[in-house]
Amino acid sequence: MPELLFGFAAGASIAVVTAPVGVSGAVFLLPAQLSLLHVPNPAVTPTNLLFNVVAGPGALVRHHRQGNLAGPLTRLLVAGTLPGVVAGAVIRVVAVPGPAVFRLLVGLLLLPLGAWLCVRALRPTPSRGRGGRPSRRFVTGLALAVGTVGGVYGVGGGSIIGPVLVGRGMPVSEVAPAALASTFLTSVAGAATYAVLSLTAHGDIAPHWTLGVACGLGGLVGGYAGARLQPRLPETALTFTLGLSATVLAVLYLGQAAAI
Repeated sequence: MPELLFGFAAGASIAVVTAPVGVSGAVFLLPAQLSLLHVPNPAVTPTNLLFNVVAGPGALVRHHRQGNLAGPLTRLLVAGTLPGVVAGAVIRVVAVPGPAVFRLLVGLLLLPLGAWLCVRALRPTPSRGRGGRPSRRFVTGLALAVGTVGGVYGVGGGSIIGPVLVGRGMPVSEVAPAALASTFLTSVAGAATYAVLSLTAHGDIAPHWTLGVACGLGGLVGGYAGARLQPRLPETALTFTLGLSATVLAVLYLGQAAAI
């Protein structure tokens, strides 16, 4: 019971900060699940995807009410991330074993992401017209690559897609809802893929259902609140906070991987 209450509180507090910029928060939930709740590998990956499945509708309902989910960007992201997350799940089970390798790769993923977010927050915002919007092919290709990474590491991909698209000139108000919708749908596909793989593969592959649902319910509440607060929150401060958090987590993971 204490683990479930902690998971609920962690999911809520993370989602309320990350949802306004299109990030589900699963990437920041990883350390708590690994280090404090002791979820084994590779079960931590589908458990994080389960968090996204339960938490996602909170922010999406609010964005839908605000009329922010319409447009082609959501369809492009889903078209790339759905096949990517299935491929990533298979790769995770077959080719990425062991806690040391897992923490090393998570650290290498988060470090450039954190640095990118910090730079985007600190430097002056470029003109929206400079360089134009990214092409449909670029968006779909990015989504495919990020979906594969998300399937491997149990993150929806919004923490990567969002900064890249905003950096290419797209407004956060357009990117955030589409990234969250893509995260939700790909997490459903990813969690289902892991559940099927657990029937034939050995080890802890299936999600930890009770913990994933508890964290997700917290994310459901926090995500709705975060999406509602989005118009009132300073974008620069949120982006920098996310970048700093990702960088700190990356350094922590790299240190743990080196110590094993």
